[in-house]
Amino acid sequence: YLHTAIDDHTRLAYIEVLTDEKGTTCAAFLTRAAAFFASQGITRIQRVMTDNAKNYRISHAFQQACTALGARQKFTRPHCPWTNGKAERLNRTMATEWAYRQPYASNQHRTQALGPWLEYYNTSRPHSALGGKPPISRLSPSS
Repeated sequence: YLHTAIDDHTRLAYIEVLTDEKGTTCAAFLTRAAAFFASQGITRIQRVMTDNAKNYRISHAFQQACTALGARQKFTRPHCPWTNGKAERLNRTMATEWAYRQPYASNQHRTQALGPWLEYYNTSRPHSALGGKPPISRLSPSS
């Protein structure tokens, strides 16, 4: 299962391949994603938008993770994937540029290719919504 977090302003992405979609797994992913974003200078998460799956909607662990981050949990409108457009666009880009771009010998090989592709996506790949610049370009310079 691909778990994805994308920053609304920068389009910086954090992705992990995990064995399930349980609420506790999603909560732990969110905590690691927040740590990644903090390491990049994004220290405040205001909102976490997810789909309406029960692993987000009724999971106490996920709700607690949002609360611990000081983030308000929001849900996409049912049957309206465009309300989470940035994540949906990232999913489409991942499919064409990473997951199905070439044949892989195994899922393990595909998974191993994710890290380098994500690094490229965040630091080098031009984004039309960002004026042809990569997501990393929207981060504030560190002091």
